[in-house]
Amino acid sequence: MPFKILKGEVKSLIEKALKELGYPLVEFLVQEPPSLEYGELSSNVAFEVGRKVKKDPIEVALKISSKIMEFERKTVKHVSVAGPGYLNFSVDRIKYFGETINHLLKEKPGYVDVGKGIRVIVEHTSVNPNKALHIGHLRNVVIGDIVHRLLKYTNHEVIVLNYIDDSGAQVADIIVGFKFLGFPDKPHEGSIKFDQYCGDHVYVKVNQIYAQNPQTENYRRIVLKEMENPGSEIYKFAKDIIEKVLIEQLKTCSEIGAYYDCLNFESHIMFSNTWKNIFEQLKEKKLISYCSEGKNAGCWVYRDESGQEKVIIRSDGTATYIAKDILYAAWKLGLVEDFFKYEKFIVQKNGKILWRTTLSEGEKEHPTFNNAEVAINVIDIRQAWLQNIISEMLKKFVGRESNKRYIHLGYEVVSLSKDTAKEIGIEVSDKEFVHMSGRSGMYINADTVLEKLFKLSYEETKKRNPDADEKWLNEVAHSIAVSAIRYSLIRQDLGKILVFDLKDALKLEGDTGPYLQYTYARAYNIIEKYGRIPENVKVFDKLNEEEEYVLLIELSKIREKVEEAAIKLQPNKIAEYAHKLCLYFNTFYEKHQVLHEKDESKREQRILLVYSFTRALKTLMDILGIETHKRI
Repeated sequence: MPFKILKGEVKSLIEKALKELGYPLVEFLVQEPPSLEYGELSSNVAFEVGRKVKKDPIEVALKISSKIMEFERKTVKHVSVAGPGYLNFSVDRIKYFGETINHLLKEKPGYVDVGKGIRVIVEHTSVNPNKALHIGHLRNVVIGDIVHRLLKYTNHEVIVLNYIDDSGAQVADIIVGFKFLGFPDKPHEGSIKFDQYCGDHVYVKVNQIYAQNPQTENYRRIVLKEMENPGSEIYKFAKDIIEKVLIEQLKTCSEIGAYYDCLNFESHIMFSNTWKNIFEQLKEKKLISYCSEGKNAGCWVYRDESGQEKVIIRSDGTATYIAKDILYAAWKLGLVEDFFKYEKFIVQKNGKILWRTTLSEGEKEHPTFNNAEVAINVIDIRQAWLQNIISEMLKKFVGRESNKRYIHLGYEVVSLSKDTAKEIGIEVSDKEFVHMSGRSGMYINADTVLEKLFKLSYEETKKRNPDADEKWLNEVAHSIAVSAIRYSLIRQDLGKILVFDLKDALKLEGDTGPYLQYTYARAYNIIEKYGRIPENVKVFDKLNEEEEYVLLIELSKIREKVEEAAIKLQPNKIAEYAHKLCLYFNTFYEKHQVLHEKDESKREQRILLVYSFTRALKTLMDILGIETHKRI
């Protein structure tokens, strides 16, 4: 039985008792008490009623508990009064065991229809196509991908987009390097990935040249202007460079199991007539104004509700990225016509076709990528003000509460631990962690992290499985490396700075992805050795140990946990819950026999408890994008 249903039963019993006792129907809490010795659930209802009717909460609690015990009850076995007036509810454990395990065996564990099939856009990654992804970008990818998996599991139609800023200053910088500053447009063959070459070498060096000779920044202005002309030689050259970088970035994302439906190019927004029409309408509605003096002289700006100005069109006539984002946001929600044309780009490693927007005629038959009920944008919290501006402008421009459908899912940035920074050659002095910087080259590439994690996990896997063949070792080592990186980037609250440490991420014990994999393999091994799943267990009357019941109670919460994570968009809660389940399972496993239990009935009941656990954990690991293995 899902824990949420048990809560509902308790709530209904309380409300029925209040009605029959003539008490006012107050708002009250039903929640878990500090310990199972007080029961499975507890309520503060007597305090709320006592406050209304001017009675002692203990007196009220005693009356409510007595009344409830008169009712026919499905799962609640006993109601008691504790402390100054709390109502504690204890369930029929044998019945609860049976209903919970049967539910986990017959239904999709944790499935709840949150979405009702509505279309949701999840946009994530959106890394400038001038460099390789670093570990900070990878947090964005992991958050977005897990949100996609979570929403898909809870019956949302999910479209995953990757916005490509192909007309911004960072892309312009590498084009400056290639076209004006003499950098070769490709690295020495086999020496380095192309995206790493562009970001680690060309981009960093170009910015150093800007600092040494500020006049060279004029090249950037020339390139930015030329890139707004699709017929220009620079635009065509940049398009080729961007595509090469993108291919390499997408390889990195596929390595950790992240895939997309469509790549939307920023320049294609600017070249559409729709943008020109929107710009005129923004002027007509006086949502933007022209500045004739001051620091923004010659620019079109938007003033937010606090009076701050944000440039929409620069004095040289080029549009800032927020200008394009406004139209793009309206497109996502179906508030403007679909002005994009589409073509197939590549077939991804999972067999899924990746589409892209195009300036050519495109293909007549293609999926619908917009017109969503909700658009979720995974962007770090440093962009919160700009995201608020877009939301404000949507509301003023379109109305209909469109801003509530546009959601900024913010997260804090990633820093490197002192030990990890030292390992990649960054001097940290006495700091505990180091903030990353793309311009200065102080970061660690995602590919580098994956390579290092793979090497470490391969060595550990080889040590644990000395006779295993190379193919299996490579597959499992790669899977462990991916689980380590994905879990380490999602386990913490999104609003907290994440300090990444290579060695901590790989530990087989503690709050890590490999710990989930290790625990699953341990549980699966029990089922495999037993050889079958018992089918004729009708009553669970032999599972009397506290560790068994604690594990069961936690398993019964899977639907509630998945639902809460999906509604609140808190993917980290899935990781937190999966880890807690594994802790409870390992505590049970280390204290009690399963395969060697002499009582056959108890052995079969424990096997079903373990099997229920594997089904629940696999569901959570699938949502987290972590593979399961029979052994690691």
